[in-house]
Amino acid sequence: MGDEWKGPLRQVGECRWEIPASYKKAMRTSGLIYASPEMVKDILSDQAPEQVANVACLPGVVGLSLAMPDIHWGYGFPIGGVAAFDAEEGIISPGGVGYDINCGMRLLRSDLTLDDVAPRLNDLMDDLAQTVPAGVGSEGPIKLSRSDLADVLVRGAAWAAEHGYGWPEDVGRLEERGALAGADATKVSGEAKKRGLRQLGTLGSGNHFVEIQVIEDVYDLVLARAFGLAKGQIVVMVHSGSRGLGHQVCTDYLAVMDLAVQRYGTNLPDRQLACAPVRSDEGRDYFAAMAGAANYAWANRTCLAHWVREAFARQFGRPARALGLDVVYDVAHNIAKFEKHEVAGEPGLRRKALLCVHRKGATRAFPAGHPDVVEAYRAAGQPVLVPGNMGTHSYVLVGTEQALAETWGSTCHGAGRRLSRSAAKRQVRGSELRRQLEAQGIQVRSHSDAGLAEEAPLAYKDVDQVVNAAERAGLSRRVVRMRPLGVLKG
Repeated sequence: MGDEWKGPLRQVGECRWEIPASYKKAMRTSGLIYASPEMVKDILSDQAPEQVANVACLPGVVGLSLAMPDIHWGYGFPIGGVAAFDAEEGIISPGGVGYDINCGMRLLRSDLTLDDVAPRLNDLMDDLAQTVPAGVGSEGPIKLSRSDLADVLVRGAAWAAEHGYGWPEDVGRLEERGALAGADATKVSGEAKKRGLRQLGTLGSGNHFVEIQVIEDVYDLVLARAFGLAKGQIVVMVHSGSRGLGHQVCTDYLAVMDLAVQRYGTNLPDRQLACAPVRSDEGRDYFAAMAGAANYAWANRTCLAHWVREAFARQFGRPARALGLDVVYDVAHNIAKFEKHEVAGEPGLRRKALLCVHRKGATRAFPAGHPDVVEAYRAAGQPVLVPGNMGTHSYVLVGTEQALAETWGSTCHGAGRRLSRSAAKRQVRGSELRRQLEAQGIQVRSHSDAGLAEEAPLAYKDVDQVVNAAERAGLSRRVVRMRPLGVLKG
């Protein structure tokens, strides 16, 4: 993951650590990392803070270069990085979104309890393993035509729902209603489209999963009820993204941006931050392609949720609707979006400005009353879905006014890696990890023991610490906590 970082870092508030703008001559603003004191050692163990400082050097940056408590080293931007750029004068960077465009989370609730599921868990996990296409390069039963794929890239989750892979009401519970405006299928390369034709409705590999969980703790009864959640209830988390299509979009546009850096004479501290002015042809084209990949991801998670519903319906002998398998919410973790935010204007005054907000391994966390929160939750605030890692808890949080004021309405997205995949495999064998998890009562289905070892809980930060740090900083509040019962990995 890299050598220990030796740069300046000073505490400037509760769970707030500053990298001063004086650290590098090219820094246009300071960096700010949110973390508890006990988390700082892990954060300094790689070069992620250097990446925070590098992002602060980019043209048109507004506010601070930010990092959430689950920060770790990534491509260009750190994972856990958040930065906003002026929509007229700033830049857009594929490194600020990542290769797995709109890797994100979906949560399904149910009317089932632990007593209902426990006797059927083994059969249910077997059914999911047979139903959900998973693994490296996995292909699914959905065969898209070229025109179908073009529709998916523009319409996202709505396409899937209309073709029988979801319910019409699902769309109203998704970030951006499952389709980011501005997508243009013609800006997605032929190679990316080729990779996307057979992967809709597939889980993939790496840290992607389907996990059956039980709600163990409720921290806010009113908000839990607003989200349709209660103690003892069975829920299902789905974690996946835009698959090979999104990866190819990133690859394609990194090459485009390398040329754009030369064309516009942009000075970069790291080539991985290749970017283009937001309003340039290259910037517009990347956004249009990135939005298409994001919409593919929302359609993908819609189809994955459909396979989950089918498996539950078979095992319980009742329609999914009768089991109450409704979407709670769906959030993006890797995305760039145009949003209006208050920024500093004339001395003592603030103004509304259109910004291009990059969130890479971070979750949007808008508060109650925000017009961009879907109508179903506008009075409560936006749900934030934070997964653990197989043997650890997951959370539903809610966005806050403080996050809106400080982080462009952003908070953490998960536990965050502390060991590389190769280091994790050196410390635990997949077969042994499987036995450990099953000894804890967690049913595991995985296509690869090596892949299982790469995602071992020991490879990640403590998700409880991550969530607590975000809450202490005021970026989000806990609503419920879930314990894993069964996990399907790619």
